[in-house]
Amino acid sequence: MAGWPILSIVTFLPAAGALLILLSRVSLGGDNEGYDNGVRLLALIVTIATFIVSLFAFAAFDPNATELQLVEYVPWAFEAAYSMGVDQLSMSLVLLTTFLTPLCILASWSISKQVSSYMVLFLILETLMIGVFCAQDIILFYVFFEGGLIPMFILIGVWGGERRVYAAFKFFLYTLLGSLLMLVAIVAMIAIAGTSSVPELTAFAAGDGFDPALQIWLWLAFFASFAVKMPMWPVHTWLPDAHVEAPTAASVVLAAILLKMGGYGFLRFSLPMFPDASAYFTPLVFALSVIAIVWASLVAFRQLDMKKLIAYSSVAHMGFVTMGIFAGNEQGIQGAIFQMLSHGVISGALFLCVGVVYDRVHTREIAFYGGLVHRMPVYAAIFMLFTMGNVGLPGTSGFPGEILTMVGAFEVNAWVAAGACLGVILSAAYALTLYRKVAFGTIENPKLGSIADIDAREWITFAPLVIATLIMGLAPSIVLDFTAPSAQAIAAAFAGGAP
Repeated sequence: MAGWPILSIVTFLPAAGALLILLSRVSLGGDNEGYDNGVRLLALIVTIATFIVSLFAFAAFDPNATELQLVEYVPWAFEAAYSMGVDQLSMSLVLLTTFLTPLCILASWSISKQVSSYMVLFLILETLMIGVFCAQDIILFYVFFEGGLIPMFILIGVWGGERRVYAAFKFFLYTLLGSLLMLVAIVAMIAIAGTSSVPELTAFAAGDGFDPALQIWLWLAFFASFAVKMPMWPVHTWLPDAHVEAPTAASVVLAAILLKMGGYGFLRFSLPMFPDASAYFTPLVFALSVIAIVWASLVAFRQLDMKKLIAYSSVAHMGFVTMGIFAGNEQGIQGAIFQMLSHGVISGALFLCVGVVYDRVHTREIAFYGGLVHRMPVYAAIFMLFTMGNVGLPGTSGFPGEILTMVGAFEVNAWVAAGACLGVILSAAYALTLYRKVAFGTIENPKLGSIADIDAREWITFAPLVIATLIMGLAPSIVLDFTAPSAQAIAAAFAGGAP
């Protein structure tokens, strides 16, 4: 596909599918079961096609090259340009996005309210998420980065639970306010460097560089946005509410992809563009990371709602990511990237596991369940695999990322690594306790006496996630070898500014 704007095709194919659904609604009227099934099928076909095109992009990608690839450039306005390109870090996150979105559409098959609107929003959200990872102009990046708030805000606010409006506004305001500070920093950077190109800004930082005193303020402005997006402690409080109220597929996207935009931002902007400030604030990030790992694990242990428990688990796991990133060495950064990809698969799968039983009995209260292994043995086995992955059991994808982030942190500060190790122990405590209460024991609730095991659609949804979890756990070099050039470049850029 040489000469084709393949990144633009991957990015905007879902938006084209959304436009097709809108046009069909205008021409056919919609709002009947046959039309809704057609919309579901069209959305699924479009997202599968997007994944296939992303595989073509991956096939055209040279994993050993250090420069940006599949570059597209069209002048836009003022200093900005429509500039797209990927390196190993970007490509891996694009593949994660296109891999998970069809599974989210499958998981949304039970949505019956305003189906066409739901699918349109989901397809637009996919376009915006892919755009974040492909954009190589900082203004274009900001447009995609902020644009993703709108469809997610509507998905939570319209299709969410009882407190959906509160959760949607809390999510929107937290993330928007943080990003406004980043916009001010972006304007300042363009004024100083005379360019909005991300590669040129990175080269400027490696050459003349931003003044160390200014770097402090620029770093803090970007940190305000990325820390909220991940989210880091103590600006995480929007996440549990958003997860609890969001529909299942929106929870999957939120945990698996949107949270990773914060880690991606640290790796793409903070470390290479503000290396002096990143080194200066590393102790602060380490402290916040350890607090997040330990505190969120303790809070997760006390949760009564399955979704809220998994949400706090995500806060803890993102603590490993920030710890690995700001270790600043290759092991830590490699571990952080791997952890982001692994968490995308495992956390998404866990939210889908909650969605399976919620669709049947319409409650997420842990105390409602018990003994599901007797009625849902296949479901119990799948839930067990992802629980073990969440704990970081060797052989699952949860292990390599955690161990590498701790190795990277240990080289910088042994106490930080020790705190993270405590978090690993606590994660086993809350995850296995959840599984014991839900799956083991006897069925005491009569409403569970006739609950059915997973069906064919759910089988198809879980199978790719099971395979990905095992392949990444048993053969992590497949991912680590691919992401190594990006990790080495980021580590080198950070080392150039570290004292």
